[in-house]
Amino acid sequence: MPNPYQYAELFCQSNFSFLYGASHPQELVTQADFLKYRAIAITDECSVAGLVRAHTAVKEQNLKIKLIVGSFFRFESDFTFILLCPNRQAYAELCRTITNARKRTPKGEYQLTEWDLRGIKHCLTIWLPSGESEANNKWALWLKKHYNSKVWLGYQRHLTANENRHLHHIEQLSDLYKLNICACGGVLMHNTQRLPLQHTLTAIRKGTAISQLGRQLLPNSERYLRPLEKLKHLYHSEWLAESVRIANFCDFNLDDLKYEYPSELVPKGKTATEYLRQLVIQGMTIRFSSGKRLTYSIKKIIAKELKLIKELQYEYFFLTIYDVVQFAQQQEILYQGRGSAANSVVCYCLQITAVDPRQISVLFERFISRERKEQPDIDVDFEHERREEVIQYIYKKYGRERTAIAATVITYRHKSAIRDVGKALGVSEHQLDFFIKNINHRDNELGWRGQINELGFDHQSNQGQLFTSLVDEIKGFPRHLSQHVGGFVISQGPLYHLVPIENATMAERSVIQWDKDDLESLGLLKVDVLALGMLTAIRKSFSLIQKYYQHEYSVAAITALGDDRQVYKMIQAADTVGVFQIESRAQMSMLPRLKPSTFYDLVIQIAIVRPGPIQGGMVHPFLKHRANPKLIEYPSLDLKKILSRTSGVPIFQEQVIKIAMVAAGFTGGEADQLRRAMGSWKRNGELSHFREKLMTGMLERGYKADYSERIYKQICGFGEYG
Repeated sequence: MPNPYQYAELFCQSNFSFLYGASHPQELVTQADFLKYRAIAITDECSVAGLVRAHTAVKEQNLKIKLIVGSFFRFESDFTFILLCPNRQAYAELCRTITNARKRTPKGEYQLTEWDLRGIKHCLTIWLPSGESEANNKWALWLKKHYNSKVWLGYQRHLTANENRHLHHIEQLSDLYKLNICACGGVLMHNTQRLPLQHTLTAIRKGTAISQLGRQLLPNSERYLRPLEKLKHLYHSEWLAESVRIANFCDFNLDDLKYEYPSELVPKGKTATEYLRQLVIQGMTIRFSSGKRLTYSIKKIIAKELKLIKELQYEYFFLTIYDVVQFAQQQEILYQGRGSAANSVVCYCLQITAVDPRQISVLFERFISRERKEQPDIDVDFEHERREEVIQYIYKKYGRERTAIAATVITYRHKSAIRDVGKALGVSEHQLDFFIKNINHRDNELGWRGQINELGFDHQSNQGQLFTSLVDEIKGFPRHLSQHVGGFVISQGPLYHLVPIENATMAERSVIQWDKDDLESLGLLKVDVLALGMLTAIRKSFSLIQKYYQHEYSVAAITALGDDRQVYKMIQAADTVGVFQIESRAQMSMLPRLKPSTFYDLVIQIAIVRPGPIQGGMVHPFLKHRANPKLIEYPSLDLKKILSRTSGVPIFQEQVIKIAMVAAGFTGGEADQLRRAMGSWKRNGELSHFREKLMTGMLERGYKADYSERIYKQICGFGEYG
């Protein structure tokens, strides 16, 4: 028997029970670990949307607590219960149950049937009887008949009126139907300070002000993660022990999920590795058909990429993308792969991308690396007027059971937070509109609190303090799930064995309950099928050129033609209205100064006209060096090779990670980790983890200590503007 004063929280809703829970999943698991709970179950209502955040927090913070996968449900008007997953079969069962319930109703709702309940064979069930109604006897008999030893009575104690009567009823049910009782918290927040926010969420959900809700609000703050010392005074020791006993049955972990890509993409008699290699070799003859033999360097790059793809088992991912773009080619739908995929010669040979990666000298490790432990990201843009054909091809090929779109978690941002919190506190809509229109979010000196004070709202008053604190607190809270712009998840078997699927607002669309970050955290891959209006314009241009001039062009063919002097003459004159990427006022004002004359000049032009490089003071040194190359000073010959293409000024992250590799001996994967850290160093100091390796590596390669320190500071500074 476990220690009587150990505890596992088996009923806990995060803020992914939208507008109910008042804490993030990661806050709940961190607090439960701090309180020395043995386990915690995140049981959002008919959902597992918040589970990955909790799972990631447990792993990243190395928490000792066990995370249990589960969900809370309501059936009809008088039956509420929790399902917990002891194993992988139970998890698939839970996902199927959620999917069935969600697919029967419009987005944001769900509806269980008794057929769903009868289908539960592997999950553990905690029944949460409410009140003392006769219906409880009906449900007790039903549960004993269908679930037998896999059902418990959950008793919640929140120090409210008539608790003794409810306790007596629970004990009667336990004695009569031989059901064990376990303690449950019914948790909605990780600490008591979140009660005002929980009330605010309730008011938002109800569409009225807090002052009008009365008894619809929580009567006290007891629905938080309570200390063990308090719990032992609230519950019988055997009920606390029973919660731990149930937790001990639950061994399923999200890391146990094994994801498989569709196998039908590979012809019989071939392995995925063999087939991918065959397609790449075929593509080599198309992409490098200049009549010359393939150089040793190209063959070496392709061999390196294929070896790593095989090692990390990404063959099916590439084959899936290849299949989609082949369909687009057959239907004459213009497309173009972009992002880090452009760094791959394999993607170029598979005709996923149309730009030879050798032209832009970038690292393959930004696309795939052993050290990064992240999935490759291939974004493919299609003509916006014809993307729907591609989407329907995917649905038709794999079926709606095997594919769905990733979710996007819509969270509270500043404007929506001000509006919803203000309404909950009874602030007039006219005043809220006035705030939203007149607050300048770039005013770092005064801040938004100071601004609303100047706009006539006393932020030091009781209402003002509550309003401002709640707005800051609710920012980042999930509001609802929406659909990703085009990120498909495709599986070998039914997708709902992996993650629940629900209806999107758009007709003929279904979404999973996890967003792209959750998918990355679990190592699951998505296929991005995106839309771009400029590709439609280019396709129409190709058609007109063919019709009137009998010239047949493609994106790859234009790239291979080289630079057109007349085009650059037009660009240098800033005659670029309607020219993709260089048509903004800021871009047009820079063009006559930078005078681009090559494709790489345009790459620099687009990169440098951004708030970061301008604020970082990089624009004027670059223009000065470009006008007079004699002014450039390179600290070493090695760094000259890296910085010469940008006139001695580090403009791209690519250059910074190459500096780390050349000057400090970083591997490609380690350097890419440095690149990622640059984006977040001001928030969490991630760059400091790389300081010792940078300094040691540079000293070993003959750089002086003061120079090494200067390079490190430059890299830190680059994180601000690059």
